[in-house]
Amino acid sequence: MRDPYDVLGVSKTADEAEIKRAYRKLAKKLHPDANASDPKAQDRFAELNTAHEILSDKEKRGQFDRGEIDAEGKPRAPEFTGFGGGGPRRGPGGFSGFDGDTIFESFSFGPEGARRTSSRGGGGGFEDIGEIFGFGRQRRSAGGGFAPQPGADMEITLPVSFEEATQGASKRVGLPNGKQIDIKIAPGTREGHRMRLKGQGEPSPMGGPAGDAYVTISYATHPVFERDGDDLRQSLDVPLADAVLGAKVRVPTLTGAVELAIPAWTSGGRTFRLRGKGLPNATGGHGDLLARVNVVLPAEKNAELEELMRKLKGEAA
Repeated sequence: MRDPYDVLGVSKTADEAEIKRAYRKLAKKLHPDANASDPKAQDRFAELNTAHEILSDKEKRGQFDRGEIDAEGKPRAPEFTGFGGGGPRRGPGGFSGFDGDTIFESFSFGPEGARRTSSRGGGGGFEDIGEIFGFGRQRRSAGGGFAPQPGADMEITLPVSFEEATQGASKRVGLPNGKQIDIKIAPGTREGHRMRLKGQGEPSPMGGPAGDAYVTISYATHPVFERDGDDLRQSLDVPLADAVLGAKVRVPTLTGAVELAIPAWTSGGRTFRLRGKGLPNATGGHGDLLARVNVVLPAEKNAELEELMRKLKGEAA
């Protein structure tokens, strides 16, 4: 994973508003629906969401800046940077080191890990040999040893329909390890929302807890509606007679068809806005539905209509 700042294209001094603007701009550009022919589109979109999750969270951003977590949000292993004049020194998240007076006389190895049995000097010393060499993402157990390393996390992108995102749904997710998990999509779920499935990741190779699975929501394409940010667009076929005389027509929406009054003498290309009938937005509401009129001629030729058109054309000339 790349540095989150590089992924979003912002400096390390960027404020929350700048990070939010950069994410929105890139989310629209890198969305898998806009890059259907690119097999790596989903990976880039997942990377973008991970970077945004870290930098938009003050606590996680601070941990990343201090070197405590990596670009995936995982704790970093201690970094050994060599021995200086006074003994070993630590990198981010590493050990505290010791000075020239510190002596480790012996270590004992047992079920609880490696333990120091005696020491002297003023350098602070170490409680566990694992603090010197870094045994991965280890955690202290109650007895003073190390808990086994957790399993790896998983990243999954889940396409959902506009209707499922708006109204909510239950979806079955296939994980890379073969598990099938049922998850609930809450009504109003936005594009890029990331859910954590605790303990559903890879098993630990050392008998520790399993990793987690992270599911990122992605909007699927729709046969009727075209997405425009939080708004939806559609073409609305209107018979010529209704366009000339005016009428009420049925307009499909994500929550069911509604009636729309078409005024008399409505030209093709005119767009009507149905407020709140679009996709979930950042304010907790919904975008709008924009219906563009497409005037449709009768299915069969009509001599009277043709004669009328000739008459109107002659009058216009």
